[in-house]
Amino acid sequence: MSTSTSSPKDLVAFLHSSFPSVVPATTPEADLSSNTSHQLYPDTSYADNEKVEISQWLTASSHLAASDEDEAKHAERLGSLNIHLSTRTTLLGNKPSIADAAMFHRLAPAVKSWSAEERTGEHGYHHIIRYIDFVQNAPLFGLSLLADDKVNIDPNDVKFIHKPIDPKEEKERKKKEKAVAAAADGQAPLVVGRGKEGKGKAQDPEPQSKTATVDGATPQPSKKEKKEKAPKPAKQPPKETPLSPHLIDLRVGHILKAIPHPNADSLYVSTIACGDPPGTENTSEHEGQIVRTVCSGLNGLVPLEEMQGRKVVAVCNLKPVTMRGVKSAAMVLAASPRSKEGEEDNHKGPVELVNPPEGAAAGERVCFDGWEGEPEGVLNPKKKVWESLQPGFTTTERLEVGFEAGGVEAFKDTDGDKGKGVKALVTKSGGRCTVKSLKGAVVR
Repeated sequence: MSTSTSSPKDLVAFLHSSFPSVVPATTPEADLSSNTSHQLYPDTSYADNEKVEISQWLTASSHLAASDEDEAKHAERLGSLNIHLSTRTTLLGNKPSIADAAMFHRLAPAVKSWSAEERTGEHGYHHIIRYIDFVQNAPLFGLSLLADDKVNIDPNDVKFIHKPIDPKEEKERKKKEKAVAAAADGQAPLVVGRGKEGKGKAQDPEPQSKTATVDGATPQPSKKEKKEKAPKPAKQPPKETPLSPHLIDLRVGHILKAIPHPNADSLYVSTIACGDPPGTENTSEHEGQIVRTVCSGLNGLVPLEEMQGRKVVAVCNLKPVTMRGVKSAAMVLAASPRSKEGEEDNHKGPVELVNPPEGAAAGERVCFDGWEGEPEGVLNPKKKVWESLQPGFTTTERLEVGFEAGGVEAFKDTDGDKGKGVKALVTKSGGRCTVKSLKGAVVR
């Protein structure tokens, strides 16, 4: 399959031909955004998270148009788009946006050259074909297309029809999987279609009484003696986990993209791969990777170009918070100068992002040397684990990020090795996390 999706017109020219009063021919392509989308479709309103999604799809469409991209990567992007469209009419679900116009413009030239098998074969991109046909013909998008701009699509020419999922069969399949899993755990397997032993209709009949007859009387079935229920043991309170930096889930993150927050001048919205498996709560799929959306107050402190395509250290088990309409599911660690005693911490910078060791992979766990252990799933905000431990996060004279127990109120009287000195933030292979130039800094 060809990865080239070059078009005779650039995106601005394409939009200008359909919306001349909204997109002048001299508009820089970099200025096209979710704000332009509202101008194109004034009757459509977009939530803040949808504005972020529009920006992400504009970037994704430009990747699909790249003629120099590796063919395997291109196929991966197409596969992700096809899956995304399997449950949606438009990229946002059912709302039109500039992202749909851009995706059509950049993808249609390639779709024209696809074979019938690539379009609707068993492993074809059925949903992309349906979407392209919808965008080019539906008045909803308001595109003024010439005959040559359109992709010739025959809706009746479907080479392979995927069998729809039967809800009953799916339910039965899940029951069988559960039974297999129970057997693997050493439990008695639960036969599908039968209740558990001792319950319901599947219960075996009571054995007949063997008591002998007296004077010819009909034997009466013996009554079961009621067993006295043993008192339930009192529930033990959950074991309190001692305060420790290992409770914080610190990982290497890979920023795939960062944009200014659509509704807050001081924030960036980053798309970060943190090694999460598919289906993880508060994640989504972006260009074939499982990612988290992360808001950070770094706009004006770290140049936007420094946020692109780089590795960072992320805190991944804070409770997600919504920041000006965008849900943030992690936090990026950065260093800033420590305020002098009596001075107000005004967060004015300078600010430097924490750098993982060279070659560290997205999702790799990092922890403080000597404080190893399994992190909590999600930190309980009421226990203020992060707030209690963060004052111990610092940088050394060697520009390494570390944890100093003496900086934490709960550890000030701690004896032993853990309470002495600064313990470096390291990966399993021993690589150390660093900053560019700030010594003795606050890290948060």
